[in-house]
Amino acid sequence: MIALLSSMPFESDLILASMKTARVSEVADKKVYKGSLSGVKVLLLNTGIGKINAAHSATIVIENFPVNKVVNFGIGGAYPGSGLVNGDVAIASKEILGDEGVISSKGWEGLEKIGIPLVQSDRKKYFNEFPVGKLRLQKIKSGTFVTVSAASGSTQRAKELERRFRAICENMEGAAIAQICMIYNIPMFEIRGISNIAGVRDKRRWDMELASLNCQKAVMKAIGSLK
Repeated sequence: MIALLSSMPFESDLILASMKTARVSEVADKKVYKGSLSGVKVLLLNTGIGKINAAHSATIVIENFPVNKVVNFGIGGAYPGSGLVNGDVAIASKEILGDEGVISSKGWEGLEKIGIPLVQSDRKKYFNEFPVGKLRLQKIKSGTFVTVSAASGSTQRAKELERRFRAICENMEGAAIAQICMIYNIPMFEIRGISNIAGVRDKRRWDMELASLNCQKAVMKAIGSLK
């Protein structure tokens, strides 16, 4: 069974409408929809915004259902130099926790500065960066995603994170889900529709509807390859 996790209902309404024999149950006050999509058994859950909600949701579906893969999807902000525009879709090649670490007079440094890994698996230590599964969809750009607690509120901040991590997309949930999946040794994949350019907070220049629609279409195309 593949778990499909998006932050908010508007990011998953097309997928829910496309699911066959969708049945709803409730775990930890969160609705879980079970059914099939493109002939694949799936469950769908809206995590809520942010890393804590995302990590909690990933944990409860893995603990309570026979999940063998997780797909995180929704909208995200493209970094200014990514070449992405509103309505494009991007796939994560890896996920990075962009906030955790140490801020000193020299600037920001990651969790390696503290020396305590978030996860240790097969003798490998994971600090800020987590691998994600590879998805290959034609004409869809792949690259590093950065997960933040505070969305970039200026172009300067967005460019700073883009340079630091050589990233293409910013979001608020992905790395948290990747960390949980690493703990449970379950493959995680991530697809984002671009709603805005990171750092641009003028919502008149955003298109969340188009980003969500295109992202969900990409998820439904990808499901068949994840059987």
